[in-house]
Amino acid sequence: MWFFDTGMIIFVIPAMIFAMYAQSKVRSAYGRYSRVHSSSSMTGAQVARTLLNQAGLEEVKVVQTQGQLTDHYDPRQKVVRLSPQVYGDSSLAALGIAAHEVGHAIQHDTDYLPLGIRNSIVPLASLGSRAAFPLFFIGFIFSGSGLEILMDIGIAVFLFAVLFQAITLPVEFNASNRAIAILEGGGYLNSQELNGAKQVLSAAALTYVAALAVAFAQLFRLLLLRDRR
Repeated sequence: MWFFDTGMIIFVIPAMIFAMYAQSKVRSAYGRYSRVHSSSSMTGAQVARTLLNQAGLEEVKVVQTQGQLTDHYDPRQKVVRLSPQVYGDSSLAALGIAAHEVGHAIQHDTDYLPLGIRNSIVPLASLGSRAAFPLFFIGFIFSGSGLEILMDIGIAVFLFAVLFQAITLPVEFNASNRAIAILEGGGYLNSQELNGAKQVLSAAALTYVAALAVAFAQLFRLLLLRDRR
């Protein structure tokens, strides 16, 4: 059975449970520290703008975007986009997230190698995510008719999606480390407040670990199904 094979049970389901746990950690940490405000009373937008200016990145804009936890840095337009809960709030969660996105802007400005690699494989990773399973499924169903090569093609393109998740880890961990360092070095958070920001960013980092685990689990499942066929 396609949906209840051994690979699904052994690899994918445990990885998905881990991913759900990681998401719950993010919601818990964010919920807790979004209610604790910093002694500086600076909003996420103000901290992001100040940190960017200090890094010599006056050309990078800070704007508000829609949604919750939709914060990101847009390297094409050089814009730090912050969700309403981060943009206008002075919570420990808001400051940690804002500084994290500034960390990505600094990575971009300094040509941080893993970020450059990740950005360069985005089209291939997107193709792998969309096309791998349809290709593999067709080859799996019609194996023996000459179409089984589609299973190998599906696995090959999915490798780009796995590679993307693997490269994302150092990119995100480095941005978080930069965020903590500049928040601490600039005195934006005291030592107790810094611990709250660390917990939010650590929980967020766990989701990227979980995403990589899910990607590897799917890859192992495809390899197991191909060998059985």
